[in-house]
Amino acid sequence: MTALDNKTLNDKTIVKDYFNSTGFDRWRRIYGDGEVNKVQLDIRVGHQQTIDKVLGWLQDDGNLEGLTICDAGCGVGSLSIPLAEAGAKVYGSDISEKMVTEAQERAQETLKDTSGLTLETKDLESISGQYHTVICLDVLIHYPTDEAAQMIKHLASLAQSRLILSFAPKTLCLTLLKRIGEFFPGPSKTTRAYQHKEADIVKILQENGFTLKREEMTSTRFYYSRLLEAVRSIDN
Repeated sequence: MTALDNKTLNDKTIVKDYFNSTGFDRWRRIYGDGEVNKVQLDIRVGHQQTIDKVLGWLQDDGNLEGLTICDAGCGVGSLSIPLAEAGAKVYGSDISEKMVTEAQERAQETLKDTSGLTLETKDLESISGQYHTVICLDVLIHYPTDEAAQMIKHLASLAQSRLILSFAPKTLCLTLLKRIGEFFPGPSKTTRAYQHKEADIVKILQENGFTLKREEMTSTRFYYSRLLEAVRSIDN
């Protein structure tokens, strides 16, 4: 096993343990509708804006019903559930068993018919199958660029037509904010928070046969997320 493999395993273990323990309670509240503090509310609003932008893109295309979609890192189902409700055939997975259980419970409460939604506990690299669209939101923040490159490569192999990713952009301003503890606040946030240069992510997408189509930026006081949609190149 290489040093990179060992580091990847370590990062995955940290993320898995965090979201199955203290992180689960924290992020379940953030992704819910209950009472939270001002920082958590700001992150909730930002995350929901990212979700809404993705839903808007897919709805604008006019072919969402019956579309096969993989939601890699589905969390508590914030995206998977509305996609299934809109008629898409959705496979959602997350490294955290607690997150998936919460997503299943929310799906049962929200959807009249859950047959179009499959939720499973699985790490990103273990996902298999072929999907028209693969989506991975707010996951790359837990992994450095070298590991993110391997993950994007795997996600690209699953996507027949389109890959949608979000990541924390690496800029001088945000780097300074992160260093002084304003970017990812909260004593219970124990996972590493990695930023990525957009040029690096675009290059990785291009190397795997994808071309940038649409992009958005979500920016609140404590939540920063760059959203990219890439489509498979015609000559690939």
